[in-house]
Amino acid sequence: MERTLMQVYVKGSAEAVELYQKAFNTTLGYNVVHEDGTFYHSELNVYGQIISVAERTDDADSITGNTMQFCLQFSKEETDLLKKAYDILTDNAKILFPLGPCDYTTHLADLIDKFGVRWCLFVG
Repeated sequence: MERTLMQVYVKGSAEAVELYQKAFNTTLGYNVVHEDGTFYHSELNVYGQIISVAERTDDADSITGNTMQFCLQFSKEETDLLKKAYDILTDNAKILFPLGPCDYTTHLADLIDKFGVRWCLFVG
């Protein structure tokens, strides 16, 4: 196996890619764009892990966070990166657990962003 990547399908993929680039200090890697400017495929290197974003082309209902969540574990030295990502991702998001301490860490956040992607950000 060459690699593993995380794939997400959203409505508004061009805007989602821009948001994730800001949240995670990353640039757009390999990508294929539809004629309308949305992404057929895009790759973002998020601190060494590839998150691929593509446009949802169906109108089927989706259930966010029912079976999947992107969990990003940061070191204590990377708390500033976690806070930046949280501040950006919370724009029009549903906050399930606001950034703060819990039983097992000093920093944890659980949210569903405006594209319907569920994120868990925490310090390990």
